[in-house]
Amino acid sequence: MKILIADAFPAAQQKTLSADGHRLTFAPALQGGELRDAIGDNEALVVRSTKVDAAAIDAGEQLKLVIRAGAGTNTIDKAHAAGKGVRVCNVPGANAAAVAELVMGLIVCIDRNIPDNVIDLRAKRWRKKHYAKARGLRGQCIGILGLGAIGMEVAARARAFGMRVCAPAKAGRAERAREAIAELEIAEMKSREQLLAESDIVTLHLPANADTEKMVNDDFLAQMKDGATLINTSRGELVDEAALLRALDAKGIRAGLDVYQNEPASGKGEFASQLAAHPNVCGTHHIGASTEQAQDAVADGVLRVVAAFARGELLHCVND
Repeated sequence: MKILIADAFPAAQQKTLSADGHRLTFAPALQGGELRDAIGDNEALVVRSTKVDAAAIDAGEQLKLVIRAGAGTNTIDKAHAAGKGVRVCNVPGANAAAVAELVMGLIVCIDRNIPDNVIDLRAKRWRKKHYAKARGLRGQCIGILGLGAIGMEVAARARAFGMRVCAPAKAGRAERAREAIAELEIAEMKSREQLLAESDIVTLHLPANADTEKMVNDDFLAQMKDGATLINTSRGELVDEAALLRALDAKGIRAGLDVYQNEPASGKGEFASQLAAHPNVCGTHHIGASTEQAQDAVADGVLRVVAAFARGELLHCVND
């Protein structure tokens, strides 16, 4: 097939695709209308964060397959693609470990005030007494909303820290999931309200959709403990940012955020976010899946999707 890769993609996996007879165009810097102009007669499109809207899909007259090199597909107009006979596939779970590592990093940074420690030391300020205050993580309860691949990886790491882990009870879980829940001693809460009331840390691992949009609102935050920590490495759309700002001030909520509403479309630019700048927030630049290990794993998953499609099969299709 002719394949357009419109985001970063490892060279080794590009070579594999070429060796398998596919013709590649590698254009990782495409933005907005540039994607529509570049699709041309490509039959497959590979993206990470680049948005694939209806106009881009319409521009691909030969387009048959869009692959999201990752799990979330909210940046792709799946319904329009289905109407045009274009299949959308993803690579779920391949970056789960990387995201879970960042979750734990944010939790530790917040508890030990690591970013501010670093800033002060670089400014030649010694403030040991100020920073010698931390709760510690052992014995704290972490509530996981979204017990999929990433949520399970977070649970395993949290247990290694000696934390208690809870998640909402859910009927019909697969046997493998039930075994993992038992092995990790995850307590299943009868309701979200119970989880929020008992958790010292709440971490979000849910997709962005109509059911989850701004789920972290005034009511949600009111049910959290005063001084609790919120972690969001999933999608910025899950959080009502105005409500979170109010809770940061009124309840002493602390937050570790890797995602935001209205993030810059490119990898570099101005980003004026009142939330990201708040002193109770430890923020990163949407880098949850950005490790070499994760990118290689995701790229290998893309190779499997392409190989399956070439055989006439669909792997991880989300709009069939």
